[in-house]
Amino acid sequence: MTSPDEFTFESAGVLWRCFGLSTMDRLPSLADSMESLVRSARGAKTRAYAPYSGFRVGSAAIMDGEKFTGCNVENASYGGTLCAERTAIASAIASGRRKLDLIAISTDATSGAPIEQRSPCGLCRQVMGEFAGPETLVLLDAGDDEDGRLRGEVIAFDTLFPWRFRLG
Repeated sequence: MTSPDEFTFESAGVLWRCFGLSTMDRLPSLADSMESLVRSARGAKTRAYAPYSGFRVGSAAIMDGEKFTGCNVENASYGGTLCAERTAIASAIASGRRKLDLIAISTDATSGAPIEQRSPCGLCRQVMGEFAGPETLVLLDAGDDEDGRLRGEVIAFDTLFPWRFRLG
């Protein structure tokens, strides 16, 4: 069952479920970038350091038009653990970028796992919110279909995190 703000968008090799987008007008022009970004997040996931949880996460972000990747880096002191999304964003910030355009997340969750098992944590959402704008899209990797097509969700950031904390 779909809600009024949910629709499906298909591009050559990808089937996307979309949430919170008022229109699909932007999606055809972004389709290749979105697929490439999810594939980059999958690549980053292979470099994750997750000896404690065994749950690898990769992320790829486009900030001010440039791509940055990150993976989760666990630590024996759990508070020292870095999430993939924050690692990618921190790399972009260190390079002088400030506007988050698109971000993709790929996890070790099984193909077709519920969004709740593949979605960014609250801290990552807050960090994304520092740099996200009204047009920012979040891409969640849902694995591959039986026919080999990539599947995923496209979520408007404000739908993912509508009441983020803001100063002032």
